[in-house]
Amino acid sequence: MDYYVWVRALPQSVCEYVRHRTLMKAGDRVGVAVSGGADSVALLRLLLELQQELGIVLSVVHFNHKLRGAESDEDQRFVSELAQSHKLELRCQSGDVAACAAKKHLSLETAARRMRYRYFRQLLLEGRLSRIATGHTLDDQAETVLLKIVRGAGTRGLAGIYPQVSVSGAEGSDSDASIIRPLLGTRRRDLEAYLLALGQGWREDKSNRDVRHMRNRVRHGILPRLERYLNPAVREAFSETAEIARAEEEYWQKEVARALPQVWNKTGDGSDGGILTLSVFADFPLALQRRVVRAACESLGPRLDFHHVEEVLAVASTRVGSSSSVVLPGGWTVSRRRGELHFDLQGGPPSELNYEYCLPVPGSIEVQETRSRFETVLVSGNTAEGYNPEDLLDRSLLAADLRVRNWRPGDRFQPAHTKAEKKIKELLQDRQVSGQERKLWPVVISGTDVVWVRDFPAPARWQRKSTDDSAVLIREISL
Repeated sequence: MDYYVWVRALPQSVCEYVRHRTLMKAGDRVGVAVSGGADSVALLRLLLELQQELGIVLSVVHFNHKLRGAESDEDQRFVSELAQSHKLELRCQSGDVAACAAKKHLSLETAARRMRYRYFRQLLLEGRLSRIATGHTLDDQAETVLLKIVRGAGTRGLAGIYPQVSVSGAEGSDSDASIIRPLLGTRRRDLEAYLLALGQGWREDKSNRDVRHMRNRVRHGILPRLERYLNPAVREAFSETAEIARAEEEYWQKEVARALPQVWNKTGDGSDGGILTLSVFADFPLALQRRVVRAACESLGPRLDFHHVEEVLAVASTRVGSSSSVVLPGGWTVSRRRGELHFDLQGGPPSELNYEYCLPVPGSIEVQETRSRFETVLVSGNTAEGYNPEDLLDRSLLAADLRVRNWRPGDRFQPAHTKAEKKIKELLQDRQVSGQERKLWPVVISGTDVVWVRDFPAPARWQRKSTDDSAVLIREISL
């Protein structure tokens, strides 16, 4: 396309997207989250062009993650100069993401996102801004939906990134303060072409090409192959899936809100559990039953995976007069008694209860007790570059399915570079891990052997022996 198309057509396309979804209104004070990358810089330039047409007041917001040393500081300097050149106010904050990730056992990506969005919410809740716009694109949406599909998701997960997320709860803040994504209908390549047409530079983050990160493998490897071999418009197809799923989810939320009070009563304030009446529940369609069970549990605290919901439904379908029960995450039990499902918290505190889940290879599982997701990834010889060899386990030595659980008395483990096995209890004592955190500390089991322990390198005997061998990477991601 020529210069005119990129410079004039793209802003109008974004303007239509904003107006169709009512992402902004006249008078809004919009902070544009600018990292320095192409997407966020393009978002700023586009909103500058649309500022008068939309009737908004713009400023720039930047969070320095301090992850790349001098490069991070150069990003901040670039954003500061960009704001100054357009006479825009700059709001900036920094944080030690690496320290936060280590302290809370998060991935760097998760820790960075949490700290960044905490700053965004602070600005909104303090009433300094009414909107914060982020540069998420149609490509980001496609990547998110694909990752959700791979991990397992219903319509809630397939809804992907929402165009607008409300933020409320502080006195003096706008009642409709929100984080918005005006570029969810725009391809990344179009934004880069737009910037080139303007002669506007941007910053390149080298970590965006680090294939050790799952999203980068999707972005640079999997999606391009799907485009080449299956569907040239696969990104648009995933984005359309998210649009459909969001509408479906909105409909189901209303249905659940109507149906739940008909069958569900919490005991007191809900801390003791609740009762679900089966006489009405049994007439609900299966799709509604699943959602009502999930909503009932979430009103008590635990978030359920699909297999947990199916276990509850199995208890609900047992014959009248027979007894059946199931244990859910967080120490909750569900039992059938005289036409009712009773949700009860077990006598001891949840932290004293053991947990154990099957961990498929490859695959993932959410563990509510640790508030994290455990993933296994198969790594072949030609894709292992960039991984820490101590994190790669020999596939041929492992069971077909692994198990993730909290450590138990008597469990032993020999971290790499140590002379002998030690009790896991002693390893955690050496690290000064105590209390509930120690009781819930996760391990991964192959057969009867402990092959992985959080924050410890894998034993040498389980590590991949040759670069030609396939390997398994185990990682924990905070929810």
